[in-house]
Amino acid sequence: MSRSVDEIMELAPVIPVLVIERVEDAAPIAEALVAGGLPALEVTMRTAAALDVMREMAKVPGAVVGAGTVLNPRQLDQALEAGAQFIVSPGLTEPLGKAAIQSGVAFLPGTATAGDIMRGMDMGLSRFKFFPAETSGGLAALKALAAPFHMVRFCPTGGIRADTAAAWLAEPAVKCVGGSWIVPKGPVDPGKIEALAREAASLSR
Repeated sequence: MSRSVDEIMELAPVIPVLVIERVEDAAPIAEALVAGGLPALEVTMRTAAALDVMREMAKVPGAVVGAGTVLNPRQLDQALEAGAQFIVSPGLTEPLGKAAIQSGVAFLPGTATAGDIMRGMDMGLSRFKFFPAETSGGLAALKALAAPFHMVRFCPTGGIRADTAAAWLAEPAVKCVGGSWIVPKGPVDPGKIEALAREAASLSR
């Protein structure tokens, strides 16, 4: 079942951004995140295991698996073949944008400037990742960008932490945030992941 980008963004206030090296970690992490109330899972294509991780996570009941760090149409095709239900990219190029729109998949391309947003809007897009959020001027920059683009909604990602997420989510132009703090580096601890997920899922927006 294909979901719209708004449906993906509304699943939970936080989309965990996952960099997973080992396929055997996929199911325990996905189960803990879903149990904690965070069903949208962004698996970044930064590791050799990423596509297999997506396939494993897609088997977990309730998990809505997406691909992050998608850079070109070839990676888009690989992610879709692995079962990705949404696609997140750090930026927006015409080849990737056209391929994603043509595929019909929920697509969140990265933007950091007014020009980026306008190029996306020219393609018919109105939902964007704001990336890298903290180093692109933080919440003040997002508020300034949101003003002239009142119909646009964002998922800020990059440098957002448990203690700053609520401030981002309080901004009306923000539908959700992306964060890597929910799955700490090191050995997988499902209990801890579920607790952090529960905390993130309870954030108001």
